[in-house]
Amino acid sequence: MNALESLLQPVARVLNRNIGESTAAREQCQRLNGKLIAIRVRDTALASYFAIDEEVVTLTTEHDAEPDVVIAGSLVTLALMAGEDSIRDGSLDLTGDAATAQAFQHLLKYAKPDVEEELSGVIGDAAAHTLGEFARGVGRWARETRSIMRDNIREYLQEESRDVPSRYEVERFSKDVNVLRDDVDRLAARVDHLADTAK
Repeated sequence: MNALESLLQPVARVLNRNIGESTAAREQCQRLNGKLIAIRVRDTALASYFAIDEEVVTLTTEHDAEPDVVIAGSLVTLALMAGEDSIRDGSLDLTGDAATAQAFQHLLKYAKPDVEEELSGVIGDAAAHTLGEFARGVGRWARETRSIMRDNIREYLQEESRDVPSRYEVERFSKDVNVLRDDVDRLAARVDHLADTAK
């Protein structure tokens, strides 16, 4: 067992304990029975595999079988995966069955440990609360930064480089196409009418 796998074992124990205590998590686990999900940190060699049985999750760093789903992202995005809909919003790279990935995200959400509660038993309530506040602040910063970057990129592509049309331009183009289509239909009807009267 390598060092990373040694670090994952306590995580697996906490996840499995929480799965045992949550009906919703057990239902997701049963839905994912027999599935293998690979989690990879983008631009690194770090990977972990979640092998799911009916009510148990096994975490390893190597697996011979082909994963049903591979989820890749930055360390921050992967850390936030249990609390956000990262699968749908495109902030994670996904290979494989999207429904399985969505079910896995729900499993993590239902089985997610209360980090403050887990830490309080080790370092005390006050220190755990301080660390929890820090982690929540980092999470908020990451979400806000991602949102700002997305808005800035969209603005650059639409306004500066003009590589992507704005919503207004798309709506105007769609309206013009509809008007043109109606005009062509009227012209075709008029041509048909004139052809009928010429006979």
